[in-house]
Amino acid sequence: MLSPDFADRYRKYLTSLPCAQLLLCTLALTACTLNNETNSLQDSHDQTLYELVWADEFDQETCPSPHSWIHEEAFVRNRELQWFQPDNAFCKDSILIIEARREKKTNPNFFAQSSHWQQNRRFIEYTSASLMTRGLWNWRYGRFEMRARIPVAPGLWPVFWTMGSRGQWPACGEIDIMESYRGLLLANACWAGDEQGHPDWNISRHPVTDLGDKWAESFHIWRLEWTEADLRLFVDDRLLNTVDLQTTLNPPGTVPPNPFQQPHFLILTLAVGGSNGGNPSSTVFPARFEVDYIRVYQGLGISP
Repeated sequence: MLSPDFADRYRKYLTSLPCAQLLLCTLALTACTLNNETNSLQDSHDQTLYELVWADEFDQETCPSPHSWIHEEAFVRNRELQWFQPDNAFCKDSILIIEARREKKTNPNFFAQSSHWQQNRRFIEYTSASLMTRGLWNWRYGRFEMRARIPVAPGLWPVFWTMGSRGQWPACGEIDIMESYRGLLLANACWAGDEQGHPDWNISRHPVTDLGDKWAESFHIWRLEWTEADLRLFVDDRLLNTVDLQTTLNPPGTVPPNPFQQPHFLILTLAVGGSNGGNPSSTVFPARFEVDYIRVYQGLGISP
């Protein structure tokens, strides 16, 4: 079911299309687009008939919308340097901006005798934001698109990713539709490799310098095509990685048996440092991860 605010914007959008085109396309008959910058809704891989089921154009009065996103807060994962806080996510000119800042604050969870990294840091040195649709929206299979401009300076770690609704990580499954750090653009998936909770990864790495001059200065379109058979990850129609879902089985007895046959929720994150991000000391802050839109399509007859 679509939320009332999205349904209203969707109806307005449909009436604005030439000849009242429906956002339902087939490979043989249709080549419709949401606008001149988006990809066709036809799927040449499996010829699925798609419909738009959810989108955020970041043009609401309250943005980001609490009907679509919740915020992560505090120090969360990967020994990252940033403290997540809602203040670092805001919208301007219909663009969601996730802003990483270098700012010093007292860690309210500080405990000197703690062995946990989230608590034994006396100070917060960086802040940023992470937004999730967890508990609000999730989907199984479909086509997921983001148009965004990402920061690639040292120490920055932007990610557009998903996690499964059931199970603990990595058994729940993770899809990194867009991930970037240390001069690389990645397209990945992971699941549980053994009963001890170690992940199995399918990783594809691409140097940003190979993508073209001044590539990071522009907006680009990332896309996940997810079927019962595989995951296909793209940027600007360039296939970055394919994951065969017959290979993504969790250990026997693990819930779920295959994490990519269950619904997933979306996450938008701009991290600083941590296990993969690198050293941010030479980077100029604030730094921004800018998102124009996120759109989700599903095949007709596919249950969320």
